[in-house]
Amino acid sequence: MENKFILKLGGRDLTVEVNKLAEQANGSALVQYGDTVLLATATMSRQEREGIDFFPLMVDYEEKFYAAGKILGARYTRREARPTDEAVLTARLIDRAIRPLFPKGLRKDIQVIITCLSWDKENDPDILGLIAASCALTVSDIPWNGPVSAIRIGKIGQEEKFILNPTQKQKGKENPKPTDLIDANQIDLDLTLAGVKSENANREDVLINMIEAKANQTQESTVLNAVKFAKPELKKILEFQDEIREKAGKAKFAINEPIPEPELEREIKEFLGDQLENAIYPNSTSKKPSKSTDKMNELTAELCYFIEGKYPGMGKTKFAKNFLEEKIESCIHRNILESEKRPDGRKLDEIRKISGEIGLLPRVHGSSLFSRGVTKALSILTLGAPGDQRLIEGMEVRGKKRFMHHYNFTPYSVGETRPLRGPARRDIGHGMLAEKTLTPLLPSFEDFPYTMRIVTEIVSSNGSTSMASVSSASLALMEAGVPIKAPAAGIAIGLIMADNGVDYKILNDIQGPEDHYGDMDFKVAGTKKGITAIQMDVKTLGISEKIFGEALTQGKKVRTEILDKIEKIIPEPRKKLSPFAPRILTHQISPDKIRDVIGPGGKMINEIIDACDVSIDIEDSGSVYITSLEGGEAAEKALNWIKSITREVVAGEIFQGTVKRIMDFGAFVEILPKQEGLVHISQLAERRVEKVKDIVKIGDTVSVKVTGIDEQGRINLSMKDAKK
Repeated sequence: MENKFILKLGGRDLTVEVNKLAEQANGSALVQYGDTVLLATATMSRQEREGIDFFPLMVDYEEKFYAAGKILGARYTRREARPTDEAVLTARLIDRAIRPLFPKGLRKDIQVIITCLSWDKENDPDILGLIAASCALTVSDIPWNGPVSAIRIGKIGQEEKFILNPTQKQKGKENPKPTDLIDANQIDLDLTLAGVKSENANREDVLINMIEAKANQTQESTVLNAVKFAKPELKKILEFQDEIREKAGKAKFAINEPIPEPELEREIKEFLGDQLENAIYPNSTSKKPSKSTDKMNELTAELCYFIEGKYPGMGKTKFAKNFLEEKIESCIHRNILESEKRPDGRKLDEIRKISGEIGLLPRVHGSSLFSRGVTKALSILTLGAPGDQRLIEGMEVRGKKRFMHHYNFTPYSVGETRPLRGPARRDIGHGMLAEKTLTPLLPSFEDFPYTMRIVTEIVSSNGSTSMASVSSASLALMEAGVPIKAPAAGIAIGLIMADNGVDYKILNDIQGPEDHYGDMDFKVAGTKKGITAIQMDVKTLGISEKIFGEALTQGKKVRTEILDKIEKIIPEPRKKLSPFAPRILTHQISPDKIRDVIGPGGKMINEIIDACDVSIDIEDSGSVYITSLEGGEAAEKALNWIKSITREVVAGEIFQGTVKRIMDFGAFVEILPKQEGLVHISQLAERRVEKVKDIVKIGDTVSVKVTGIDEQGRINLSMKDAKK
């Protein structure tokens, strides 16, 4: 059986070897692109999980430091620990593309593990990881409706010239150093796409089933053209995997179809009657989805009580719940497709009521509350010193981040209780989506050297909280006085697709049931000028180019509407920072003077920090940043101290200095901190001096004039000339 396959892609060889290493997994693929190599394995448990109502899929992406030739990790272990945020985001990206392709009703545990074995610092392992996962599932006996293909499209500069799978060098990220700022936007468009083959002859041959993009206020037409550019390449990868499946694939495992129970279905339908419709649409004019949720919970409980009473101890309630879910989904689809009737009574293109507040919290540096219907996002901004930047050192990423957005989804936001733990994958993903949206809008480090951290607390949720976070964070930044280029907003666009795969309806601002039972969650965010981030997931097979274009158009329309409301709350960033925010003074010194400011063993800089109660950050270029939490006076004091240490002495200047040392030939006088000059015995007085000690003694304060500085930087002083 052939197990090695090669495809020419973007001028490089994509090599796939199947079932070479992990022979006991259901399927595996060793994939190489350049010198980047990944191993993907797909494994399925032998037994079904009883009593669950979800698909138990686990997708894990593993960064191995050895892949990049690094020894990292905790000092005393030097091994990989918990996944980095970057690894979590890669795992989520792969999960979002492969999950919709598993058949409904599959209840066996499936684990897909993607391990980066070698990274050439040129080709991105995340795209390769998705292809590897697809190959492993394609050749396995696990039920799966793949394959799925993936590529990255880049655009740099004003010309609409797209790059297939841009290298690190092309993206401006070649050989990053730990001191580099990694959140600078160095590429105008970075678009990741996953595609699948269409099953309908009336549709396009390749459908898009996952999107992840960051951009620099890019026009919708450019993004759409990038998708058009990508589709032939996606098709090529799909056909390549079809060839692999034909030559090396296993027969798929057959799923046990549920046994039909027509009598039970009839009884459930009779029990429900009109109750289901009334529960989903309790009051179409109220636009309060919580009422719908309450009624659905009540109806579910009543149905289970009815079935359990009729079939005690026979486990029929599980069937009833699954049947009810199918009926809810069918009801929502039918009403939207046939009569454009949404659960909360809105029109298809209508968004929920928007409102916002700023300055809610008195002592923080910036705060805001953004509300879209029941969804409410509370954002709090903290400004810090350059030294507060987050240090990142992983397999791929090394450097510092000066902007962070952290998202917290609270249990009370949906009226539930659960233990509070660390951030879940979803929290990390939603936080990064908002961070990606806002990063290209931030002022440069040179213009605004603060470290910025925004925490968004979701205090009430009924869908689209990540997009609410974008608007809330924008308000907090402007309220704090951060000079962002423009505010950003985002919206979630939904899709209801008919069973024929042709008819559909696009929905603006999806919430609860439309998100859960709908076929697409298309999040698009940016400014009035253009897009800065996109994230799309589907529950159907995929979407056409036509649907993608319509979603972009709707996103721009709604985004503009939301931004108009934001500008009414606060039209532009405040001119002054919060009085509780730290103050940063910037000063440039010669790199040769850095060691003078630091002093032996850090003695001098620590003395300044302790005496002035400030923090000081010095870059190799000589840029000095002095941060004070106690107002500008403390920072000014520290700045003057540093200026005196690093000041370049000029001939002709007069100083009041202190005699530090006395020699037979003259006296050494300190005119500036750590800067001494020599007053030769002949320059001590107008008359002839026999002994230096006859004129000065150690500790005396004397007036001296700089008469010259020799080639070695030695300062010559005169006391007699200072009197003239």
